Amino acid sequence: FWQFMKGTASQYGLTVSKEVDERYHVEKATRAACDYLLESKEEFGSWALAAASYNMGKAGVRRELEEQGVEAYWDLHLNSETARYVYRLLAIKAIFEDPSSFGFSIEPDALYAPYATRTVWAAASIEDLAQFAREEGSDLKALKILNPWLRSNRLIVAEGDSVGIEFPT
Repeated sequence: FWQFMKGTASQYGLTVSKEVDERYHVEKATRAACDYLLESKEEFGSWALAAASYNMGKAGVRRELEEQGVEAYWDLHLNSETARYVYRLLAIKAIFEDPSSFGFSIEPDALYAPYATRTVWAAASIEDLAQFAREEGSDLKALKILNPWLRSNRLIVAEGDSVGIEFPT
């Protein structure tokens, strides 16, 4: 959801393996992205530089600031992908703050209804997620829709750990 590189994901506590890729776990990946952005804001002193670092990496922003001898995002000449990324974020922020000013008027009945879910905690590995889903009164399709971070048809749970898996109610 937040397009973390594998190495960066692990630095922010996200597991990436054959069975699990928490970059696809909405809540965990969002928390990791927030941590990354807060750290970057603290390091670089501005949200624009923090956003640029999210796209091109902290090392890339540090390098460009040093090479160009500037301190502000607005004075940097960056690759077009990063420059567009920051402006797109600013545009999205403006739209979210006042959607009607930009011609967005979404009626409540046009919105998707949220999923009603329950969490099942797995304290042991699950060799067959389809069977596990059936045992929980569901199916693999619903399990995968609600848990896109589950990347295979089994789940390895480390001894002493437990993993929350969402199911429809």
